[in-house]
Amino acid sequence: MHLDEVCRQTVAHKWGGRVAIGHVTKLSALDTASLQRIGAKLGDAGVAVTVLPATDLFLMGRGAEHSVPRGVAPAHRLREQGVTCSLATNNVLNPFTPFGDCSLIRIANLYANIAQIGQPEQLEACLDMITAMPARLMNLADYGIAVGNPADIVVLDCMDRASVVAELAQPVLGIKRGRISFSHPAAAINWPAAATPVNDDLQALLGQPSDS
Repeated sequence: MHLDEVCRQTVAHKWGGRVAIGHVTKLSALDTASLQRIGAKLGDAGVAVTVLPATDLFLMGRGAEHSVPRGVAPAHRLREQGVTCSLATNNVLNPFTPFGDCSLIRIANLYANIAQIGQPEQLEACLDMITAMPARLMNLADYGIAVGNPADIVVLDCMDRASVVAELAQPVLGIKRGRISFSHPAAAINWPAAATPVNDDLQALLGQPSDS
């Protein structure tokens, strides 16, 4: 169904805030004026957009021999126009996307690379598009850390929100409904003691003779 018709039907049936469209790869080829027109229409109708960077990037332009199009809709620009936008993936290790690990942080980082955005506020917007924005799309009334909300928390190894996306921050702890569901301690550096030679096992691994 054409995007304009989706918007028209959403308005006609008063379903604003309950409709989402995915991929919309053609939006990646629009000029600024056309994208603004579409963004305004989506925002006014209450139609959300979910972009799937890994699949769209892998599948688009496969017949091109050069100047291969990226084919990833500019979600961050639509978000600036009030459209509820999210980043996601629906294919992992299958013919449509033969790689991935289900990490939405990795998808946000991939999107930032594709969209050539790197300012802290832009990276924070990418984080929003895998957290708060999807919650808005699903009309979750109890999302976020607040008194009375479910204790659903993911702890990340980073200093700030922008670093989550820029550094591909790894989750170290997950809590679901108040119960620890997983833990993944951060890597530890095993500093050598002063003036201590490399141990015999490592020397053997490196093919070096042991001092003993």
